[in-house]
Amino acid sequence: MSIRTSMKQSFKTLVGVLAFTLAASVSAKVEVDAPAPGFTLTNSMGESVSLSDFQGQYVILEWTNHLCPYVKKHYDSDNMQMLQRKYTEQDVVWLSIISSAEGKQGYVSADEANELTTSRNAVPTHVLFDTSGVVGKQYSAKTTPHMYIIDPAGELKYAGGIDSIKSANPADIPKADNYVDMGMSSLLSGGEVEKKLTPPYGCSIKYQS
Repeated sequence: MSIRTSMKQSFKTLVGVLAFTLAASVSAKVEVDAPAPGFTLTNSMGESVSLSDFQGQYVILEWTNHLCPYVKKHYDSDNMQMLQRKYTEQDVVWLSIISSAEGKQGYVSADEANELTTSRNAVPTHVLFDTSGVVGKQYSAKTTPHMYIIDPAGELKYAGGIDSIKSANPADIPKADNYVDMGMSSLLSGGEVEKKLTPPYGCSIKYQS
């Protein structure tokens, strides 16, 4: 084997190892009762927002795509806004995150995001843009909606679906166990989240790649 051939094979091996390592880091799954991944994103007002800004508070993360039928189910029925109102009034931070890449379903400009917030009477603390998908992949976010609860110590306490019935029919909302509501109510009363990991359901997040 020539030195040149050997070097080519070594280079290919190195590239393969680096690609595998990168893929593993991107697809690494978050764990409940472990520190939530930190991040900094730009909100719909053009401001930089970091998870660390809210140390000492509960934080709810909501991955969203306004064109997804499953998201529409919870917004058209006022279910998502009800949760936002209920918990932001108790000093819980609500971060709605859009990971749709530019040109894909659910991507919006800052002005469009603000118009949606107003027209739907939504009250998130911030609407954040993750067009690169880096934060979504850090959290292994797969669907819209995909919900997370982080406690004041920065630990992830819940990850999964908004509720127990996987449908786009608003009529199913009253019949379902609302995992976010149940989890937050328990935590705020000094208890533990009973179901810490549940299967998310909805539209696939429209990542860049």
